[in-house]
Amino acid sequence: MIEVRPAEIPDVKLIVPKRHGDQRGFFVETWNRKAFRDGGIDADFCQDNMAFSAAENILRGLHFQTPPHAQTKLVSVLSGRIFDVAVDIRKSSPTFGRHVGVELSAEAGQALLVPKGFAHGYATLVPDTMVFYKVDAHYAPANDAGILWSDPGLAIKWPVSAAAAILSAKDAKLPLLASITSPF
Repeated sequence: MIEVRPAEIPDVKLIVPKRHGDQRGFFVETWNRKAFRDGGIDADFCQDNMAFSAAENILRGLHFQTPPHAQTKLVSVLSGRIFDVAVDIRKSSPTFGRHVGVELSAEAGQALLVPKGFAHGYATLVPDTMVFYKVDAHYAPANDAGILWSDPGLAIKWPVSAAAAILSAKDAKLPLLASITSPF
């Protein structure tokens, strides 16, 4: 059984799968087309991605792909913990510029569905964190875009300071949301 719960921005969904466990460990169904459709999610996932982060305070994002290669992402954690963020960048949305931030962990086993029209990023909270996500559009380098993780206009309360954050050179130079023309 998979429970689909709307987040503070209802288009973002928290996925809560039921774990079946005993002394050996557990079994969990993480994706089920019917359960997702029943929960209002009709994504046709076509690619799986994994990202390993060796240290805590690694910050990835805030990323998105522009149309026609925009992606819905289903993000989960295989080991470790992250603070996961989805920012609404749909210019006609009443929640434009607002975000959802949730902690995801391997221990809890929850996932976050980040729909098209949202920028996505996360910070690792512990070393040796492995993030797994499904997407419904293939990676298209020409459509790769993003917004600066620390954009003050977004008011995201990251659990990592700017001084401690470990970023790629690309992510450190992303623009503010107010500086881009949203394609959504």
